[in-house]
Parts: sequence; C-alpha cells; structure tokens
Amino acid sequence: MSNVIMLVPNDWVTEKVLISVTGLKPGTITRARKESWLLGREYLHVSPDGNPKPSSECMYNRKAVDLWIEAQKKNQPGAQRA
Repeated sequence: MSNVIMLVPNDWVTEKVLISVTGLKPGTITRARKESWLLGREYLHVSPDGNPKPSSECMYNRKAVDLWIEAQKKNQPGAQRA
C-alpha cells in the first residue's frame, strides 16, 4: 500500500511549480516575463533578506498567469473574429 500526498500550490509559486501546473516551458516563462508580464501582477522578485534585486529569484502568480493564458484564446492563428 502506498500513501498519496496531494499538494495544492499557493497563489505565488516558484518557476518549477509554475512549469508543473501550467505546462509552460522555462524559455516561454522568461520571454513572457521580459515582454508581457507585469512586475507585481504576474511575477515578483523575492529575497530572504526582504530586499530583492533584479537578479533575485522570481515567484509567479499562477492565477494571473492562468488569466494571461486564457486571454490568448481570442488571438489564436486562424481563429474566427466576431
């Protein structure tokens, strides 16, 4: 018999968890962070000392990223325009 542990991610997650829950690739995340996402909405820099720098690890708002993905439905190649 094996035990199953179910983890529910927090609103703010690491890149590794974001990849797992969205299926986005690391390069897609990096490009979106540089070109589309807003600091404070889709991502934050975090630091153990409370003073993050531009090179600090990023945490991602998985709910905001889900909304960003959902918003792309209307811009799909070949999609019908209403």
